Amino acid sequence: ENINEASRWIKVPIINMAFQPSDLAKLSLIIYLSSFLAKKQYDLYNIKTLFIPFLWIGLICLCIALTNLSTALILGATSILLMFISRVKISHLSLLILFILFSGGIALLTGQRGYTALSRVEDFINKKNIPYQLEQAYIAVSTGGLFGKGPGNSNQKNFLPQSSSDFIYAIIVEEYGFLMGISILILYLILLYRGMKIFIDSERPFGGLLSAGLSFALVIQAITNMCVVVGLLPVTGVTLPLISMGGTSQLFTGITLGIILSVSRQNNFEKSYA
Repeated sequence: ENINEASRWIKVPIINMAFQPSDLAKLSLIIYLSSFLAKKQYDLYNIKTLFIPFLWIGLICLCIALTNLSTALILGATSILLMFISRVKISHLSLLILFILFSGGIALLTGQRGYTALSRVEDFINKKNIPYQLEQAYIAVSTGGLFGKGPGNSNQKNFLPQSSSDFIYAIIVEEYGFLMGISILILYLILLYRGMKIFIDSERPFGGLLSAGLSFALVIQAITNMCVVVGLLPVTGVTLPLISMGGTSQLFTGITLGIILSVSRQNNFEKSYA
């Protein structure tokens, strides 16, 4: 399915709904990495041990980057953080970073959205040709004030493309103000803190790493979305988890939170019977 000049979706027959495979790939890779790092936790100093997961990370990021570079970079950053907290050597992580950048370079040259990604980065650096949707987002954010215009009183939602998905944060700030915008950021940081606390408290490496990896993925995506809206990053196509409209995104966000809660419940169960 080609939507907004990007072929990121597969149309599921019978139910007639669009499915985004990158969300499934992202969840699957984090589960695989958590399992691998938990099993090989005493052998991670050896670069030969890390060759297969490095290969999988590079290949999956490459496949996603061909049509969705921002999601691939978020997944790459999540993988690096997950390996970092698993005590993989910095020198080995440097090789992974180079591998991910190499995959991103191939995607820019051969992918469907390579030219679009480069033009967005160029516009972001030069600050000359501000895209229409970003200009409307700036207006929404700048007119929200401290407390906003009130629920449902947004003017920019009538002009801002993707106002219910990619750029919903701009409408939230316009209607509810700067304080609500900061509050949402704090809530995501609390979610990250809770995910890391589950990781620290977990007696089982797999469950702890899984909670940390999924928390990283959610919060990095959220912060990326908010940074785009306020002009701190180039325009991307990532949604705001738990808030943006979207079928596949909401489905896998729910699955992600369900897994994190399951790990937390297991930790509490083991503590109560310790």
